[in-house]
Amino acid sequence: MELIIQLIAGAVGGNAVGAAGKNVSLGTAGNSIVGALGGLGGSQLLGLLGTAAASTGGIDIMGLLGSAGGGAILTAIIGLIKNKAMG
Repeated sequence: MELIIQLIAGAVGGNAVGAAGKNVSLGTAGNSIVGALGGLGGSQLLGLLGTAAASTGGIDIMGLLGSAGGGAILTAIIGLIKNKAMG
């Protein structure tokens, strides 16, 4: 269940940054896919840094924010690279 939440939070973060900055948008599907991958990475990174709170059966807010932030960051980076390459 945690994996699904990370994927969804990342997709939401990716779509949010895509909507906020048209120059980094990859389209809805692209934002969702890249955001979901970034969500997994963001959550894992927080876990490695030891900043994520231990899950007690509830929703881990730091993990959720890490997933959304990771999705947003990865989408923005990929969007910038894509737009730079496309000229």
